[in-house]
Amino acid sequence: MGATVSRTDFEWSYTQEPHATRRKEMLGKYPEMKKLMGHEPNTKYIVLAAVAFQLFMAFMVSDASWVTVIALAYCLGGTINHSMSLAIHEISHNLAFGHARPIANRILGFLANLPLGIPVSISFRKYHLEHHRYQGDTEKDVDIPTDFEGKFFVNTATKILWVILQPLFYSIRPFFVRPKALQPLEIVNIILQISVDALIVYFWGTKSLVYMIAGTLLATGMHPMAGHFISEHYMFKEGYETYSYYGPLNYLTFNVGYHNEHHDFPSIPGSRLPMVRKIAPEYYDNLPCHTSWVKVIWDFVFDPAIGPYARVKRRPIPVNPSQSIDQPDDQDPASDSNGLQSNGNHVNGIHVNGNQPSKTEKAE
Repeated sequence: MGATVSRTDFEWSYTQEPHATRRKEMLGKYPEMKKLMGHEPNTKYIVLAAVAFQLFMAFMVSDASWVTVIALAYCLGGTINHSMSLAIHEISHNLAFGHARPIANRILGFLANLPLGIPVSISFRKYHLEHHRYQGDTEKDVDIPTDFEGKFFVNTATKILWVILQPLFYSIRPFFVRPKALQPLEIVNIILQISVDALIVYFWGTKSLVYMIAGTLLATGMHPMAGHFISEHYMFKEGYETYSYYGPLNYLTFNVGYHNEHHDFPSIPGSRLPMVRKIAPEYYDNLPCHTSWVKVIWDFVFDPAIGPYARVKRRPIPVNPSQSIDQPDDQDPASDSNGLQSNGNHVNGIHVNGNQPSKTEKAE
């Protein structure tokens, strides 16, 4: 996919968010989409199996050489940990047990978090749901890189550094862009994770914990799996802000590559997202997409038209106090399977199709 974006487009692209419009059209045309909504019962079994395997591997590497620990952390442990981070993504949308059982989802999120070594489950959720509701909002969507990132990481060398440090930027950016008070469950997440980490070090040694944490950091940086961070919303083609990936790594990532489909229907679990495209191919087959996350990283690093600055940004809008962030945009909160909500999906800013606004608009 050729890049057609300039740095100017990053700073002044105010466009209408397309997912709400597409969702409404598809639900009117294909009511069977509602039948795909709900939870995926197999998620809990996948999570439990992966967590058990990672704990087993942490025990096995306790006496290994440091070279072996780091190599396994990158190739094996990191891949599984990245998969668990995307299990946390699924769980954050209540797709493991359904919206009627939020605590069950949060507990499973704690378990999926254990092999990562770093408490992220609840913190991720409280910001990620806003990413869906306020996509591109420069105040509320912490997935948008900061101005510093957009202006500093602009050439091949600095972009390589940015990719390597992705986990750092993702973890600290919310504290600068949109700081929030700790939630009670967030404190539970932190205490539980630190306790398990301490037990691992006490019984198995430092190498076991390093295997887990290093795997998390390495696999969310310069790693094939981490290509999804860049592929999802960095503007590889002018006018398009969300991209799907249709490749084999979807099998390891709960189909997060079906990202247009996910943003259109966040209440449909990853296992059923391919059905969305199959039911309504005319909405997706003509959209630009990716087929390789490795190529995504390569293009991001070496194409001067792509970088942290290549994002669609929108002017901030006020939060609607009558609308709970926990309420799915595509689903009736009283049901686990249907209903279209008028969720205030917003047209914020001026529709300029990626063109630079006037000086008056820039001043605003």
